[in-house]
Amino acid sequence: ANLALQEGRLEAAQTELDNAQIQLDEKQMELDQVQAMYDTAMKEKQALLDDAEACRRKMNNATALIEGLGGEKLRWTASSKNFQNQIINLVGNVLLATGFLSYSGPFNQEYRNLLLQLWKREMDNSKIPYSNELNLTGMLVDNATVGEWNLQGLPNDDLSIQNGIIVTKASRYPLLIDPQGQGNIWIKNKEKNNGLQVKS
Repeated sequence: ANLALQEGRLEAAQTELDNAQIQLDEKQMELDQVQAMYDTAMKEKQALLDDAEACRRKMNNATALIEGLGGEKLRWTASSKNFQNQIINLVGNVLLATGFLSYSGPFNQEYRNLLLQLWKREMDNSKIPYSNELNLTGMLVDNATVGEWNLQGLPNDDLSIQNGIIVTKASRYPLLIDPQGQGNIWIKNKEKNNGLQVKS
């Protein structure tokens, strides 16, 4: 009788256990679903945080760029005005440069400056615009080329650099009257790699 009673209790307990296991499985499934939803939400949250951080970085970079460009505005405005003046004065500047290349070769520095002043006076009379602060040397040759010429033996004074410009830029062949031999040394060094032939 006791065995039957205990078996009845065991069966009831087993039924309760099965019911509890079913409930546990259901709750576990719900928990898994909620956990999956939580994981998805956390991934979305992390993605949003990453996007927000990337956006913040881009915004900081854009702000820095805008502030940097704001500082450049004055320089660009001045450069634009300068370029506009260069365009207006281009014809006169080119006229002075070509006159220098064509006619200044035989003369010393003083007479070259006098020629330039006379040409400017004529251009003023003819209302041809030109730059008052025009630097013919800077217009016709860059500093790197002048530096290379100096390394090749050309002296660094204005007259020598102007002579170097005339030798390299003029369309006619130059005749160098060169008592100190500086031009001779410079041309030999300059044209050494171009198959220069020297005849006496």
